[in-house]
Amino acid sequence: MFARTRLNLAPVQFSRIITRNNAVPKCIRRLNSTKSTTPPPPPPPRSPKGKILLFMGVLALGSTVAASLRSKAEPKSAVEPTAKQTVAFPEGEISVVFVLGGPGSGKGTQCNKLVKERGFIHLSAGDLLRAEQARQGSKYGELIAQCIKEGTIVPQEVTIALLEQAIKENHDAGARNFLVDGFPRKMDQAITFEEKIAKSAFTLFFECPEQVMLNRLLERGKTSGRTDDNIDSITKRFRTFVETSMPVVDYFDKQGKVVKLNCDQPVDSVSEQVKKALESRGI
Repeated sequence: MFARTRLNLAPVQFSRIITRNNAVPKCIRRLNSTKSTTPPPPPPPRSPKGKILLFMGVLALGSTVAASLRSKAEPKSAVEPTAKQTVAFPEGEISVVFVLGGPGSGKGTQCNKLVKERGFIHLSAGDLLRAEQARQGSKYGELIAQCIKEGTIVPQEVTIALLEQAIKENHDAGARNFLVDGFPRKMDQAITFEEKIAKSAFTLFFECPEQVMLNRLLERGKTSGRTDDNIDSITKRFRTFVETSMPVVDYFDKQGKVVKLNCDQPVDSVSEQVKKALESRGI
């Protein structure tokens, strides 16, 4: 039996022995050789999208900074621009008094007295519409005639255009105080007139019992020649006034711009009420 001899070689010494004696297997040497000679694959191409986004971000940041510096450097205007004024007559340039009341309440009679005694310009919406209806070549003539006959309201575009033209013509001639009779008859008319033409000073509201108005209109119809002075048209006009014009009176009354007159009285008595109303409003 041979005695076993134990070799106590340090790891470093063993490594040197293997190296000296070329003890590294050939397969391992070939693998190391392949790794050292084959170049690594090229990196994947970088998408230009990231560069574009980065460039746009830098550009936006630069624009913001430049705008901020520019706003600090430029002095602000002392006067800010105001909205364009569209009203035809600024407040205080003319005085417009709306005259409202049911048909036959005496509006026309009192307006004529103010024209003679105080120099007012009396613009009756009904008279303007009838004149337009009779004007040769008017494109609104047939429409106006139909509305008058049926006791309905003419579209506001027509009525307001006629009133604006009449006010401008009289204002150019030196007139300042206007009585607008029988208008506005609807809320849209009231709002549009005050937005585009002029603010009203106040409204004279002629209160009168319906039966009194009916009797007056039937009596007037004997000589007036008006197509709407008949029982059927009068009844429709009463209903239209209550449904559409009374909301206008209430609208201005809430603004403190209505003076109510008791018109179931003689003409002179109503005239005194009208004069006091104008004096109370400084007109």
